[in-house]
Amino acid sequence: MPIEDVSIETTEAAGPQKVPYWDPPPAPLLETSELMKWSLYRALIAEFVATLIFLYVSIATVIGYKDQSKALACNGVGFLGVAWSFGATIFILVYCIGGISGGHINPAVTFGLFVGRKLSLLRTVLYIVAQCLGAICGVAIVKGITGDQYSLLGGGANSVADGFSVVAGLGAEIMGTFVLVYTVFSATDPKRTARDSFIPVLVPLPIGFAVFVVHLATIPITGTGINPARSLGAAVIFGEAWKNHWIFWVGPLIGATAAALYHKLVLRGEAAKALGSFRSTSATV
Repeated sequence: MPIEDVSIETTEAAGPQKVPYWDPPPAPLLETSELMKWSLYRALIAEFVATLIFLYVSIATVIGYKDQSKALACNGVGFLGVAWSFGATIFILVYCIGGISGGHINPAVTFGLFVGRKLSLLRTVLYIVAQCLGAICGVAIVKGITGDQYSLLGGGANSVADGFSVVAGLGAEIMGTFVLVYTVFSATDPKRTARDSFIPVLVPLPIGFAVFVVHLATIPITGTGINPARSLGAAVIFGEAWKNHWIFWVGPLIGATAAALYHKLVLRGEAAKALGSFRSTSATV
C-alpha cells in the first residue's frame, strides 16, 4: 500500500480535528477610548433598533392574541404562539446583529456579560440605555397601531398573576433569566465553539429556544419578563403596570449574575484554577 494512502486513512480514522481556541482578555472596567470609535455607536444603534423590533413584534402578538381570544378562548395563537413569537424574534435578531453588537437585546444579558468581564462598564451602561429606549419606542408603535385595544387588553405589561406571591414571581424571573444567560454564555464560549467546530450549530438558535421554553414556563406566573427593557417599555407606555415592577429588574439581574458566575467559576473552572494557584504559591513560601 502506498505511503500516501496510509496517511490518508490515518487522518480519516482520527476523526474531526479540534481547532485551537483563544480566550479574549477580560474587558477593562473603564474604557473611555471606545467613545472615539464608530463601532460603539453602530452597536448602540443596532441594539436600539433590534430591541424596538423585538418589542413591536412580541407585544403586538400579545395584544392580537388577547383580542382574538376575547370571545372564544380557543381563538388566537395561545400561550404557545406568544412564546414562539418571543423566541423566534430573538433568534432572528441575534442572527442579524450578533456580529455588530453581540445581539444582546436585553439589559440582563448585557449585565451578565459585564459580570463575566466580557464588556466594559461604559459599553454596558450605554447598551442598557439603548435597549430601554428601543423598547419604549417599540411598544409606542404597537399602541399607535392598535389604538384603544392596547389599553383595554393590558398593554402587554408584566405583572404577577393572581394566585402567585411576589416571592414566587421573583423566583420565576431569577430562574428564567438564569436559563437564558447560561445559554448565552454556553453558546458563545470560545472553548465550546472550538471543540465543536465540526458541528454546524448556529449560535442564535439555542438562545432563541431558551427564550421560547422560558416563556412556556413563566407566562402563567409573571407574563415572562426576563428582560428589564421589555418590562420597562410596556410599563412606560401602558402607564398602569408599576406595581411590583422592581421584580422585573431585580430578578433578571440576579439570574444573570448567577449564570455568569456559574459559567465563569464552575464550568470554566476559574475558581479551581485560582485555588490551585494559591496553593502552589503557598507551598513555595
